[in-house]
This record gives sequence, C-alpha cells and structure tokens, in this order.
Amino acid sequence: MRRAIDDLLDRAPVTAGDVDGFLRDHSFPLVEGNQVTFAFRGEADAVRLRHFIYGLPTAQPFHRVHDTDFWYFILDLPQGSRVEYKFELQRGDHVEWIRDPFNPLLARDPFGANSVCQGVGYERPSWTQPQDDVRPGTLDHLILNDTPFGDMRRVTVYLPARFRDTRLYRLLVVHDGGDYLTYAALKTVLDNLIHDFEVAPLIVALTHPGDRLVEYPDNQAHSAFLAEHLLPLMEKKYPLIQSPAARGLMGASFGAVASLAAAWRYPGTFGCLLLQSGSFAFTDIGQHSRGPAFDPVVEFVNAFRQSPGKPAERVFLSCGTYESLIYENRSIVPLLQQTGMNVRYVEARDGHNWENWRDRLRVALSWLFPGPLWMVYE
Repeated sequence: MRRAIDDLLDRAPVTAGDVDGFLRDHSFPLVEGNQVTFAFRGEADAVRLRHFIYGLPTAQPFHRVHDTDFWYFILDLPQGSRVEYKFELQRGDHVEWIRDPFNPLLARDPFGANSVCQGVGYERPSWTQPQDDVRPGTLDHLILNDTPFGDMRRVTVYLPARFRDTRLYRLLVVHDGGDYLTYAALKTVLDNLIHDFEVAPLIVALTHPGDRLVEYPDNQAHSAFLAEHLLPLMEKKYPLIQSPAARGLMGASFGAVASLAAAWRYPGTFGCLLLQSGSFAFTDIGQHSRGPAFDPVVEFVNAFRQSPGKPAERVFLSCGTYESLIYENRSIVPLLQQTGMNVRYVEARDGHNWENWRDRLRVALSWLFPGPLWMVYE
C-alpha cells in the first residue's frame, strides 16, 4: 500500500511549502489501514515516539524529511487498537516530553494527559458519553470516622435514577472511585446502562484511598475496612439485598489486587469481582523485577496461587494486550476457573489506562449484574 507520506518523500528537494501543503491536507496521526503516521514539525536534534505498548521499544525514533524541520514515524497498528503516547524532543542536552501538537484527542489520568491514537475499527462507545434522554443518578457522600486505618475515610455513593427506599438494590464497591468517576466516566456509564436495562439498578460505593500502594496489596486493615466497616454502614443506610451474590468488589491495577485480597480474606462476603488489569505479579522461581512496591503484591499472589479457596462466585477480568501485565492476567484465569468460580476474561488492544477500563465496563457490569434486558433476551 502506498502511503500518503510517500508522495512527500519522493519530492526532491522538499520545500517548506510542500510541508505546509502536506500538513494542510491531512490530519494526524494519519491512520492508513494497519499503519499510522505520526508527524512533528519543529527544530530538534531528535524526535521519538514514547508509547505505552509493552513488547516494543518504548522510544521509537522519528525520521527527518530531507533538510526540513518536518519529522515522521510510521507504526504498524492492528485494527481495533487504541494507543496513548507522547513525543520526546531532544535539543542538545535538554529532553522533554510533549503531547502531539497535531492531535487534539487526549486521555486524562491522575498524572496529566496523553495524546491518543485510534486505529481502524476503534470508536469510543456511545454508552460512555452523556445521552439527552437518560435520567441521571445522584451522588451521595458518607464519612467514616472510625476506621482500621486510624483516620477518617470519605465514600461517594452512587444512587441510580428513580431510587426508592422501598426497593432493594445490589451493591458494588469500587476502589479508586474518584478516579473512575473522573477518568472512566463511571457515573455516565452507570446512568446509560441502567437506563437501557442492560445493568440492574445498583448502589455503588466509591472509595477514596489514602496511600493505595500500601493499603491495596492484601492489607488486613483495608480488607477489614471494606467487610467490617463500610459494608455494615451501607446495609444500615441503604436498602440492599442481603446476599453475597448481590455484592461486588471492583478495581483496576492495584485496586484489582485489593478486591481479590478482600474477597479472599472474607470468603462468602462478596459474590462478584470485577478485576481490571490486575497487578497480579508472582514468582515461581527467583525474584520479581517490578520494584519494592510490588513486594507485598507478590507475597499475596504467591499465597493465593498456593491456596486460592473460593473467594467469590463470579469473576470478570479484563486486560489490555499492550500491557506488561498481560502475562499475569492470562495466568490467573485458569487458576480461578479451577476453584469452581464462574470466570469471564476479556482482552482488548489497549494499554494500562482508564479509558481501556472504561470501555470494558459494559460487558463486565452486564455480566455480573444483568438488567432485565439480558434476563429476557439471553
């Protein structure tokens, strides 16, 4: 396949006007089948693509077009892919990372924002965006003053539209709830899926951690906070179905570890688990290489692999094929299945990021907490 940039490269010499025309006639990143052309214009000693695709060199060098200030790089990208990236500019000894100046599409996270490349076949799901005809749920707020952490904790509570005190609801507890609301559009997703009867009306407790790297990896205080403090308060304040099958834990990355660990420590308490890109690092031989923050994770996952028990009845897992954690997530699936739990696992061509986790919520929530639409038509 002849690429658009080939016409520019065939010219000799390439003038500033040629570059102006090329940039005017195309948008970037330029997706052509399974290839994507990234472009940068400006003076630099070197330009590199900094992407988040595990298995490829993390810094891919751009090529300068002849003697101009125009740079390009071509990446092979399978259909359905979604990739977050930045440009690395080097000028002398100075190196900086910037977002793609030609690409307005951004994904935000607690550390800032990345540019986004959408491959052929990827579209942001409509159910992740506000719909005019959908009646929104509301957000309530709780403060727990007496906690195993020794300090107060804040919990945001999602109540579905048409909430009634006379009706009983299922409960989902979400780790990093504020980030799910801000970066994964969780409230909008819940509003839309509940409105469309794909997901049962849920009450959702959105937690806000202290030091998540300390509290999440199989921390007894954290598990006790969920099972012995938050759950009783939720059952006292809201009309909840009194059954483990109607209760779920959810989290991404270290939050997935925290969800699995809490269910493992309190078996028969939470019947459903939603684990996204779990940081399930383990060792069979030797030492792990993920850094000291993963030491308690590895200790937990090693112990869990030795004696998993049956912490829940239904488990949904998802992971991006471009994540470094893909091996660990694939490895834990058969282990979970061997316990007798009902397990569903989904992969996507995406990375370790909030929009990957957002895009998997429909299939996850409708499987764990099916609404009347699925009960009728499945």
